[in-house]
Order: sequence, then C-alpha cells, then structure tokens
Amino acid sequence: MTEKLLSELTTAQVGGPAKTYVRATSEAEIIEAVSAADAAGEPVLIVGGGSNLLVSDEGFNGTVVHIASEGVEVLPIPACGGANVRVQAGTIWDDFVKLSIENEWVGPAALSGIPGTVGATPVQNVGAYGVEVGEFIASVRTWDREKNTRKTFASADLRFGYRDSVLKRATVNGSPRYVVLTVDFQFTLGSLSSPIRYAELARSLGVEPGQRAESALVREKVLQLRGSKGMVLNPEDRDTFSTGSFFTNPIVPRSTLESLPEGAPNFPVVVKTSPFTAGVEDPDHVKLSAAWLIQHAGFEKGFGLEGESREIAQGRASLSTKHTLAITNRGGASAEDIFAIARAVRDGVRERFGVTLVPEPVVVNGEI
Repeated sequence: MTEKLLSELTTAQVGGPAKTYVRATSEAEIIEAVSAADAAGEPVLIVGGGSNLLVSDEGFNGTVVHIASEGVEVLPIPACGGANVRVQAGTIWDDFVKLSIENEWVGPAALSGIPGTVGATPVQNVGAYGVEVGEFIASVRTWDREKNTRKTFASADLRFGYRDSVLKRATVNGSPRYVVLTVDFQFTLGSLSSPIRYAELARSLGVEPGQRAESALVREKVLQLRGSKGMVLNPEDRDTFSTGSFFTNPIVPRSTLESLPEGAPNFPVVVKTSPFTAGVEDPDHVKLSAAWLIQHAGFEKGFGLEGESREIAQGRASLSTKHTLAITNRGGASAEDIFAIARAVRDGVRERFGVTLVPEPVVVNGEI
C-alpha cells in the first residue's frame, strides 16, 4: 500500500490523492484488496487503465485497487468450434486486440486503439465503428462484493446495452458490486474481419458496408482514423490526454426529431433480445449524434482554449482541436477545469435543443 495521485492513473491526467492505493497483480490479490477494504468499511474505487475515469481534485477518501493482473489463455474446449479465450482483467485491451489478429480470432479488429484494460470492456460494453465487445464475450468471472464469493455471468445474463451492462448498473455504496476478474471470449477463426458496419471505415477500406476485409487492414485503418481524431494515446499530442468521447450519443423518443433542425442526423436503436440474434429496431426511439448537437449548439473544436467565460480557465482544458466529443487536458488542467468545459457544453446543448447529454466517463467525487 502506497500513496498515489489519481492523475498518475488516468489518461486525462487529473485527480487528487488516494487515501490508500493497492496494485493487485493477480486474481487473489484483487480479491484480498477489495475484501479487506470492504471489511474495514472503506470506500472502494476500482481502476484499470483509467481511460474512462475522472476523479475530483480532492481525490478519493478510500482504497483504490489498481487492477494489474495480466495473461491470455486459450481454453481447451474441443466440442465448440472456433477459439475460446480467457483473459485476465488487467490485460491491456489493445495488446489483446493485436494478439487476436495474429491468431485469426475474428471480431475485435474494429475495436483497435481503445485505451484501457480488458476488465473494463464488458462493464461499459465498449464499442466503436459499429462493433461492441458484447458480441463476442462468452462469460465474465467476477468477485461479488455483496456475497463475498466468485460469480460467473453468461453473456445473456450481462444484459448488454449501449455502453451499458448489469455490471455497470449493480453497485455497493456507489461503487461496482461485481469486480471483473477474467473475461472469456468466443471467436470464429479466419483472416477476414466481421462485416464492416460503419460507413467511414468501409470507405477507408474500399469496401461496401456489410462486406468483410482483412482484419490486419481493418486494424490499420481504425488506428489511422482514431489517430486523426486524437483518440489513440500519444504523449506528443495533447488532444489524446482525455477520456475519449466524453458524451454518449443520446437515445431519445422519436418525437424529439420534430423539435430538431431538418437534417439532424439520427440512427436506429437496435434492441437485442438474445446475444445470438441481430436484434430488432426500436420503433419509438432514435439515437442522435452528440458531436453534431455539440457543434450546432455553437461549440467548435478547441472550445475553451481562449477562456470563453470566467468559469473556464484559459487554455488549461478544452474540447479537442480535432473533434468536438473529447474534453482534453492541455497541460496543467485540474479536474474542475474539465468539469467546467463539460458543464458549459451540456448546458449549451440542452438550451439549444432540449436534449441533455450524458457523460460517458465515470465521475468520482465530483459533479458535472
């Protein structure tokens, strides 16, 4: 147990001190650290890669458990075709994606470049370029803090939704009830990717939506696209010092379209009744583009660099200079600087369009 600033553990590089810090490098150490804190009545904060986490400048008055367990194991399940792979929660996600392509495990290529660890992916049902991690998760093994026992969730029991799962919704005193220990994936085998669903990615690959491409090429193009938007960690690029997309694309009643400008982009909401089916379209709801709403509410790339209001410190935090969805630490920003940008954008969009944007990162000991 050592002292630690949360700014050292998060990609936005903000956050005050942890009262207690434990780096857990094995399943046993994770369980021991969490159980000890729970037994002592200490608040618990689980940290993986810190890419979806914002902690206030006051820090965290409890135990921070840093998940650092690593390892990938191919499971011998001969009765099932394809590959069944068990991954420790602290394994770096993008390292695993790269490994999947080398082994011709079909599915994750479009999720290349996403920061963070494997254990965080089922919690948020991480997704990008038309693919969600829940599509190839077979099960997740967790530590149930309420019952002090291991619990395994089959894919169907995780109730994956848009950036959501039962793991995200279930809490104990404001922190996750279930701590992810390992994630089991099931993949088909082949050098070609799953069907390309995202138009921008399809264009860059020279294919039509719905067609497949070499997984290695998909990874290359995704990394290029993400890099052009400052969405791949780069110590030389301040636009990458962020939590990625700060706001989720809002899902709203279809009637909301009547109050939006003609041509405002909207997309179908697909509801899955089973992890093994394509899902059905929700006729009553649509998904809007948060980026479009932000820009058309008057917030351009780099908003905050000039200190547009007294509440926003000039130049310390801003919207990315590459796109409007990320809030970036320009150097020396506090958590409050980032919160101020988020509040300005959220309130501006709500005033202009009547739609309230919801933050994607977990905010600890702070308010937006």
